[in-house]
Amino acid sequence: MIVNAIRNFMGIEVKKLIIDAHAHLSNTEYGNTEMYLKLMKEVGIDQAVAVPGAMLDVRKMTEYITGRAKPENPIPDNQYVERACKANKNIHGFICINPHDKDVDQQLEKGKKQGFKGLKLSPMSHQFSFSSKGITSLASLCGDYGFPLYSHVVYSPGASTVKFIQLAKQFPKTNFIIGHMGFGPADQEALEAAKSLENFYLETSTGNFLHIQESVKKVGSSKIIFGSEYPLSHPGIELEKIMKLQINDRQREEIVSGNIKHLLDI
Repeated sequence: MIVNAIRNFMGIEVKKLIIDAHAHLSNTEYGNTEMYLKLMKEVGIDQAVAVPGAMLDVRKMTEYITGRAKPENPIPDNQYVERACKANKNIHGFICINPHDKDVDQQLEKGKKQGFKGLKLSPMSHQFSFSSKGITSLASLCGDYGFPLYSHVVYSPGASTVKFIQLAKQFPKTNFIIGHMGFGPADQEALEAAKSLENFYLETSTGNFLHIQESVKKVGSSKIIFGSEYPLSHPGIELEKIMKLQINDRQREEIVSGNIKHLLDI
């Protein structure tokens, strides 16, 4: 069985929980809930954290990164994720909010009532600065609600790793998760922030294997969180990177479930 093969790799026991902390769900042929549930079962993932997808067509990601294309559908489909969570108790949702909206505080409050467990920001889709009024208001509320704030970063002054770190320093009550280990193959600024800031975490999806290994050595397993970036990447491929790390079972368990369980209180 694929499940047992992956979960027993290098000593991981089947009984250990595995949580994919970053999957995008959308009503599309390439990223829908049904496809993801099938992959979860195939790979042996027990629970997942889902965010809205399809604001960008990930099949054309390079065009967005280089600026040759603009987001075609920047409105996050939070309802699709909400329905997935209600239909599947093993899926936990992060609400995605455009910080340019005038009612961001009300949107986050509504999301909390709907059962969302965190906030997802998308600077590539919504093109904002981490120092904007909408962002700082959301970051403050996340601390009050116990919501982790997840975001990737981009190569721009307003939404860079440095700006995200500054936001984390400004709001120490809020836990911050930087997607994909930061910007590029080996983001040293993100790594140093995870080492020095109690509320700053690194999420592994599409991350460089060597950089993940070095990050565990330098900051410890308690600051690293496994994610898959479904549907852009296959959950099994992303999980195998974690299984092949030269670390012990306790460290691996923290990465694949313990740390996100702690942040979400699940």
